[in-house]
Amino acid sequence: MKKILLIYLAILFLVGCKSSKDYQVIEVDVCVYGGNSSGIISGYTAVNLGKETIVIEPRNYLGGLTTGGLGATDIGNKFAITGLARDFYRRVGSYYGQFEQWTFEPHVASKVFNDYINESNLRIEKNYILDSVIKESGRIKEIVVKSTADKSKVMKIRAQMFIDCTYEGDLMAMSGVSYAVGREPNSLYGETQNGVQLQEIHQFPDGIDPYKIPGKPESGLLWGISDEELAPEGSGDHKIQAYNFRLTLTQDRNNQIPFEKPNVYNAEHYELLLRQIEKEKWTTIFSNLTIDTVEGGKLDYKHSGGFLIKFMPNGKTDFNNFGAFSTDMIGENYDYPEGDFATREVIWKKHEDYTKGLLYFLSHDTRVPSHIREEMKSWGYCKDEFLEANGFSNQLYVREARRMVGRTVMTQRHCEGVEVIDDPIAMAAYQMDSHNIQRIVVNGMVKNEGDVQKPVPAPYPISYRAITPSQEECENLLVPVCMSASHIAFGSIRMEPVFMVLGQSAATAACQAIDEGQSVQNIDVNKLIRQLKEDPLVNGKSPEILVDNLDSDNVEVVGDWKSVRGGYVRDKLVRDTHNKDAYVKFLTNVQESGKYDIHFYIANDNTLAEDLSFEIFDGMNNHHVIVKKSEIKSLGLSSGEWISLGDYTIPERSTPYVKVHADQSAGRVIADAVVWRQVH
Repeated sequence: MKKILLIYLAILFLVGCKSSKDYQVIEVDVCVYGGNSSGIISGYTAVNLGKETIVIEPRNYLGGLTTGGLGATDIGNKFAITGLARDFYRRVGSYYGQFEQWTFEPHVASKVFNDYINESNLRIEKNYILDSVIKESGRIKEIVVKSTADKSKVMKIRAQMFIDCTYEGDLMAMSGVSYAVGREPNSLYGETQNGVQLQEIHQFPDGIDPYKIPGKPESGLLWGISDEELAPEGSGDHKIQAYNFRLTLTQDRNNQIPFEKPNVYNAEHYELLLRQIEKEKWTTIFSNLTIDTVEGGKLDYKHSGGFLIKFMPNGKTDFNNFGAFSTDMIGENYDYPEGDFATREVIWKKHEDYTKGLLYFLSHDTRVPSHIREEMKSWGYCKDEFLEANGFSNQLYVREARRMVGRTVMTQRHCEGVEVIDDPIAMAAYQMDSHNIQRIVVNGMVKNEGDVQKPVPAPYPISYRAITPSQEECENLLVPVCMSASHIAFGSIRMEPVFMVLGQSAATAACQAIDEGQSVQNIDVNKLIRQLKEDPLVNGKSPEILVDNLDSDNVEVVGDWKSVRGGYVRDKLVRDTHNKDAYVKFLTNVQESGKYDIHFYIANDNTLAEDLSFEIFDGMNNHHVIVKKSEIKSLGLSSGEWISLGDYTIPERSTPYVKVHADQSAGRVIADAVVWRQVH
């Protein structure tokens, strides 16, 4: 009897344990895994298209790098950024009283994303990590996620469509989709910039000794230097480009938190930096790179300073990696892409300790030259940013992790326009960019390996097939962030604005697949492309009209104007001499009557005329507007600004225009781009 009672009590205990788990079953149309910039835009899009949607974020913060300190947006070309991504930077601009703003404080980006969430009543669940994926007949039926704060809390999410917006590609991988980690050999896709690359940017100068005791290999290598040998150029491996934190710092004493020694600190980690500072003869922490042509036509690269510092509004800056030894923690992230949550937390914390230690070392260690120490001490974290982390960024810059091997793999050939895809759902325009991947000894000297910075000739399209896996692997999954691309092509695509565009494209495709009863591979892609173009803000309103000077069908040029690099798309038209008969006319066709605001883009130019003269035809009447150079205001880093030419009521089916006259008394007149945007 006693034995039976014990068995009964044991059963009750097990049943009680099982019922204590907080299982919650959620059924939606679209499930987005990852609440970074791409994930929020993806979720907002799906809700606006009438689909019940949930966004699951593994950590506690939303917006990813866009809210995590990357306030000086890496763009490549603003024209390539379309739809809700462009709208995001317009909304940021509105916060600052500008038409558009690409450099911003982290808390402002958070506010804008919260506006998207609140407007759409988008459901967000934070601090849940993926535990398992259940598939049936080549489709994801449901995913199981567990709370990172309370292991007893479990959610089962059932959806028709899933979108993996994480930087790591966890849902993609757990769904059995093929992916790559690391660098492909150049031979795989016919590339030249992939694989092992020993190049000259962000490189140590010759002559820096790698050993603890200079000249004595038996003393061992300094911290951070690998004992691996340099592999053949262009050969592949599984190593990952370095991660770092994009730091929001300030010199405003009233809003500053001084650098303090972190709990985990080892000054020996920065010994190599001392040798670099001495060799490069730093005069400041600000980045400086000079490239000289020496005997035989060879280029000589000279670095100095340790940070790429980009100014943002309200006295804040985006501190980024620069040079041979900086905020990039080279070689310490190889286990991150395929690591579990605990492994990644260790790597994350190691990067945080390294970064905090670097700032403390440069501002306090007496071996650092005094002028560098004093300059570094003038900076600090911001009291009004990342409040829960005492001013330190809440997002590790996961530049690259897994990359899907999908139906199309974007490669260097696509970046350079050698191959052009036929199913474009976004554009990229940034250079082919990889940060350093390893620090090794070459010919007895310390060298970095893996940094590549090669420009692309023009914005290029991204394939829809590159965000979808093969149909045999999964029919209801889209992957807009860890998309299908080679290492070096991904280095061009992997920019936050592009991730937003791809997130919108993925969500639109997911909704279309639901409506058509199709797999994501078999939707009508031409219909998707039309919808992205015709309803860019997912609100049913007419899209804005943008005419650039390169649009020969809608631009009339009279007089002698020069084409100069540095415009909104690529080039701008300029005229440096007065001629009252010379002008550039930007024309468009307006089908829907209403009030339109008109903006004109002025790229930065030190020789700009004091007064710029415009003629605006609203379809019925002509208006003359003078814009003074002093009225053009920039906030932080800027390559140019949109200026307002006013609001005008334009009748339907009319042909308004903006004409730029070359009737300046002195200086340069610019003719670049015009936007007509319906406001009522």
